Amino acid sequence: MVWHRKRTFLVTGTVLAAALFWSMFAKGRAPRPNAAAAPAARPVSVAIARKTPLQSTLTLSGEFKPFQDVDVHAKVAGYIRTISVDVGDRVRAGQVLAVLEIPEIDAQLQEAEASVARSRSAHEAAHSAYQRLKEVSETRPGLIAAQELEDAYARDQQTEAQIAQASATQRQESALSDYSRITAPFSGVITKRYADTGALIQAGTSSNTQAMPVVRLAEDDRLRLVLPVPESAVSRIHVGTVVQVRVPALDRTFEGRVARLSDDLDRQTRTMETEIDVANPDQRLVAGMYAETALDLVRKDASLSVPIQAVSRNGDAVTALVVGPGNRVERRPLRLGIEAANRVEVLEGLVPGDRVIVGGGQIRPGDEVAPQPMAESPADARGES
Repeated sequence: MVWHRKRTFLVTGTVLAAALFWSMFAKGRAPRPNAAAAPAARPVSVAIARKTPLQSTLTLSGEFKPFQDVDVHAKVAGYIRTISVDVGDRVRAGQVLAVLEIPEIDAQLQEAEASVARSRSAHEAAHSAYQRLKEVSETRPGLIAAQELEDAYARDQQTEAQIAQASATQRQESALSDYSRITAPFSGVITKRYADTGALIQAGTSSNTQAMPVVRLAEDDRLRLVLPVPESAVSRIHVGTVVQVRVPALDRTFEGRVARLSDDLDRQTRTMETEIDVANPDQRLVAGMYAETALDLVRKDASLSVPIQAVSRNGDAVTALVVGPGNRVERRPLRLGIEAANRVEVLEGLVPGDRVIVGGGQIRPGDEVAPQPMAESPADARGES
């Protein structure tokens, strides 16, 4: 009996060991088919190449300048008798700003006026004498010698010329006297006052003299916004274009117009100065303020485009990763057109409906992917800047 129980235990142990071995063998071989299976497709964001309106803009910053800005000098030297304006005063064209005391010119003007009076008196006498001799010569021929008549005529013409000369001198002295009244050449605001009552002002008629101006006058009801336009955009800027000018200091936008181009490219910065005129009737804008302007360079109503993030640049080579048949990735060379803020025009390399990968930094051509549509904002979809 004891032997029989031992035999039964031995058989049972052998069966259990065989079962355990088979179970371990089966477990060891089961994973092998799964180990050879392809890895799961990586999810990627894709955008559809489609036709959209595109607008390429150039945003530039510049500084407002007065439309006109001059130092007002005196034409003749003299002492300031009165000065009627100060910094911040608004003046109109032709308004008297200051009056000079110039005794020499006053005396010269009086002398010139007296000379005109003497010349006219002499001419009246000479002209009367000539007329009398002429009448006698006509009524009684031969009574007046021809030489005497000719001399009288010469004196008449000479005194008439003296009147003209004296009158010219009088006008000159009168003009110099008028220069003693310093007037505004245009309407604007006084930005500096250099002199006070009693100051000696030199004539500002020679570039060799350091003549002190009386005031500085700026025209500010219209301002110039000077912008440095890059060389690449120069050909697309046109006089007369209406632009929107934003002034951060006022948090306001004003309408301006491209008024003039310098037509001279700066050799160092490779930019061209472009001036935009901005009306300033209420004087809210102040010269020296900075402003930003978006210049429309080109606009297209329907161009095949993709998000800028889908385009890869390596030197002159431009490519994009495209999800092709079977969700396999392809690399396509592209030729680009205009570029907006968020989208870029594709001239060659894509067709409408192509799925381009956005931000696929780790994706390689030939990879299998799981494309997921990328969410776009309305502005991005329209290609707006």
